Amino acid sequence: MRQADAEITIWGGEHVDIYDKINELYDRRRKVELGGGDEKIEKQHQRGKLTARERIDLLVDPGSFVELNPFIEHRAQHLGLNGDAPGEGVVTGFANISGRPVFLFAQDFTVFGGALGEMHGKKIAAVMDMAAKKGVPIIGLNDSGGARIQEGVVSLDGYGHVFYRNTIYSGVIPQISVILGPCAGGAVYSPALTDFVIMVDHTSQMFITGPKVIQTVTGEKISAEDLGGSEVHNRLSGNAHFRAKSEEEAFAIVRKLLGYLPANNRETAPVAEGDGTSDYRENLIDLVPFDPTRPYDVRRVIEEIVDRGSFMEVHAAFAKNAVVGFARIKGTAVGIVANQPKAMAGGLDIDASDKVARFIRFCDAFNLPLITFVDVTGFFPGVKQEHGGIIRHGAKIIYAYAEATVPKLTVILRKAYGGAYVAMNSKSIGADLVFAWPNAEIAVMGPEGAATVIFAKEIQESPDPVRTRAEKIQEYRERFSNPYVAAAYGMVDDVIDPRETRIKLLQGLDMLRGKRETRPWKKHGNLPL
Repeated sequence: MRQADAEITIWGGEHVDIYDKINELYDRRRKVELGGGDEKIEKQHQRGKLTARERIDLLVDPGSFVELNPFIEHRAQHLGLNGDAPGEGVVTGFANISGRPVFLFAQDFTVFGGALGEMHGKKIAAVMDMAAKKGVPIIGLNDSGGARIQEGVVSLDGYGHVFYRNTIYSGVIPQISVILGPCAGGAVYSPALTDFVIMVDHTSQMFITGPKVIQTVTGEKISAEDLGGSEVHNRLSGNAHFRAKSEEEAFAIVRKLLGYLPANNRETAPVAEGDGTSDYRENLIDLVPFDPTRPYDVRRVIEEIVDRGSFMEVHAAFAKNAVVGFARIKGTAVGIVANQPKAMAGGLDIDASDKVARFIRFCDAFNLPLITFVDVTGFFPGVKQEHGGIIRHGAKIIYAYAEATVPKLTVILRKAYGGAYVAMNSKSIGADLVFAWPNAEIAVMGPEGAATVIFAKEIQESPDPVRTRAEKIQEYRERFSNPYVAAAYGMVDDVIDPRETRIKLLQGLDMLRGKRETRPWKKHGNLPL
């Protein structure tokens, strides 16, 4: 056979060579990359939103994105779906972020409004499977109107495949959802199953049923933003963990967050350089008021102890009476849990219990040591809390701490009263090390309440009840609520100078590095949901 014959094939009477096929490939790829076309891309920009591919380019390291399955197509041929759906309305692939590999998908609102159909769902499921096999995070850029109703039940099946993988890969690889548009119906359940949800002001919403449906069914009138906007889910519902002013800021949050996380549950988080400053922190002596009734911002204490500028608060606007987040101590990533005396006197309520328990379980799943700062008056009292299930919700904190096998260190800053003292990583539920500042009060209840109950008769019969009550409060404080009583029973490992808190934590983390703790075999426990 001649060379020319090898290079040319006759198709339907036409001469076609490899260059024609390559040109066809590039034509098809350009069509996929254009998504819904120039007109729909322009509409997306007019809404203040980027396209799926623009978002990927902003998020990942330049030139690192490799696309997967760009030519997947739907199989529906009815109800107006016999036309093209370039890329099947979602872009999937892998890339690097800060040099570390990730897998991701970005829903394309310019194609059928990002609605999820059978093959759209399978495309996302395939990239999730790849992420799990590789053992790296999966990031979802969500911009979807919900199920593709023209495909009927197979679109619901597509959601099911995604939900299943969200669940079985939970605690295996980190899963991060960025909400970048209206996510309704089934589109919100996948983000709810992931570890972290980031929303953007004014452009992202999440709700099961939209405003129009709610008005039809209940008569209530509400806007999409007031129903499921970023403020609602960050402040009220707790469904979102971070709030961004722009898509660019949302992607910056993703990049920062990933810096604290290991690639998977078999690895440890990357170690960064420490801040190089002295571990003896003089300022700590003045940050916590000696008067146990005076409020203060526990975040200032946290920021003074951890590496400078390393604290990244999670769920910052939700349940403000508790503070959780990531930080570094001498470059080592840790999870921080703290009571916030600035809000509700640091008491634990239903929302704070859920917030704390969820964060503990994430840190335990991904090998992040837990440091707990305690200044808690107790579980918040009230009929609403009791009827809302504070018993069940509060039990989640106990369960999460007791279940966790990562290094667990506790610092009692001031108050540690009642069941809340036990719940906040006490020695009895598995804390490895518990330190207390010398002004700490550890007791069944505060000295004021305890003295009033115990010495009620003496106070009542005293010629000067006010003075007698004050004396009894002081007596109780000195005999029962100081840290040395708990230390005497081994419930506190050491009473420390506040200025040496960072030093003690560093020593503890170093000693506990490589900790191994086994538990009785079980399929799983029954978390008090």
